[in-house]
Amino acid sequence: MRHTSDVVICGAGIAGIATAHALALRGVRNVTLIDDRSPLTLTSDKSTEAYRNWWPGPDDAMVRFMNRSIDLLEEWADASHDRFLLNRRGYVYATASPATAARYVTDAARAEQQGAGDVRIHRSRADAVTYQPSAHTGYRGHPTGADLFLDKELIREHFAFLAEDVIAVLHARRCGWMSGQQLGMWLLEEAKALGVTLLPGRVQSVDVRGGHVQSVSVASSDGTDVTIATPVFVNCAGPFAKEVAALTGVSLPLFSELHLKVAFEDTLGVVDRNTGLVILDDAQTLDWSDDERADFAADGTTRWLTEPLPAGIHLRPEGYRQNQTVLMLWDYHSAHRHDVAKLPLPEDPFYPEVVMRGMVKLAPGLAQYVDRLPPVHIDGGYYTKTAENRPLIGPTAVGGAYVNAALSGYGLMAAPAAAELIALQVTGASLPAYHPSFRLDRYDDPAYRALLASWGSTGQL
Repeated sequence: MRHTSDVVICGAGIAGIATAHALALRGVRNVTLIDDRSPLTLTSDKSTEAYRNWWPGPDDAMVRFMNRSIDLLEEWADASHDRFLLNRRGYVYATASPATAARYVTDAARAEQQGAGDVRIHRSRADAVTYQPSAHTGYRGHPTGADLFLDKELIREHFAFLAEDVIAVLHARRCGWMSGQQLGMWLLEEAKALGVTLLPGRVQSVDVRGGHVQSVSVASSDGTDVTIATPVFVNCAGPFAKEVAALTGVSLPLFSELHLKVAFEDTLGVVDRNTGLVILDDAQTLDWSDDERADFAADGTTRWLTEPLPAGIHLRPEGYRQNQTVLMLWDYHSAHRHDVAKLPLPEDPFYPEVVMRGMVKLAPGLAQYVDRLPPVHIDGGYYTKTAENRPLIGPTAVGGAYVNAALSGYGLMAAPAAAELIALQVTGASLPAYHPSFRLDRYDDPAYRALLASWGSTGQL
């Protein structure tokens, strides 16, 4: 069976759906979206569904890119009557370390310069009179920039559930979360109404002749083989982007990290239901009894449980009104890195208890759950990323072959601007100033490769 399409997109996660939507809005209506899974079911529905414009350097590209993405999210929330429940609770970074507190001051000043918004530093009650706590819902009329608290009394007043040894809290404000599933389905419905076709199936091969894409071969889910003649092929395959790129003869510098999350019911009401996404910026060592510590240390497979674990454990409340669900995440295993994504996901039997024990350092009230863990739900997916944790968005060396991938753990928040960028490139429209920062050919620049050697923080939580 043969078809013709102006653009073929591989992958019906949030990146692929948003790309189809962006192309259709710009008049490219004959778009075919291909996936052998139901839309949004591989990794797009496994995240914390959060967004932020708070990113490290070394330049302003990610801040400008995310500001554009958030602009689009807010426009879509308005257009859909906030179908996907966008909020602006913020991200709350906390530390008990004087060195990290000092870094917050530096980071906040740099973020302000890069376009993340004004920073308000609260060193006393007089400074804090302008602080506006997060609203439970909504996104309009909320503060931007950040509020940096450097006074323990103020921290206890506004973030009472945090540990008493926390000496600094950075509340980044143009941040929050949404229902990623509802966002994706709204975009898919809009795209279909504009002429986009969803074809259930698997991309088997891409015919490249004369250095340009000619057609795409698909094994459709109904058992038939379909050949689609097309001049444009967009790789939005998420954790499988590397393998899909190889079908066009292109090598992508990607790897994947397994990230899990755990959900439980906070029946004791420990976590403030109005808080944002809260991150502990301190490394830590788990508390165990003497016997437990000795047993773990004696076994090479469990010794890591007694050793220092990295910073970045985070949580957020899920749902509204009377909901008690809390989501918790901690990427504490460097061994979770894979060159190729593996399904089903590898299991980690320690994850629920390790995360709960680690979370006690952030929110001591959670210690009440440690001795008898509540029922939990675990899911997760892969963060597919580049070395510097910036996405790959744009053309490849093969004519007509584009990539929209490496949206490492920030796919939902980045998809709007990433999709727009692909659509602008495909249609030959004017491009934003940040676009070279995400192209694949940036790695061909010796100066860029030298910069990578001293890159520093990657912006991964």
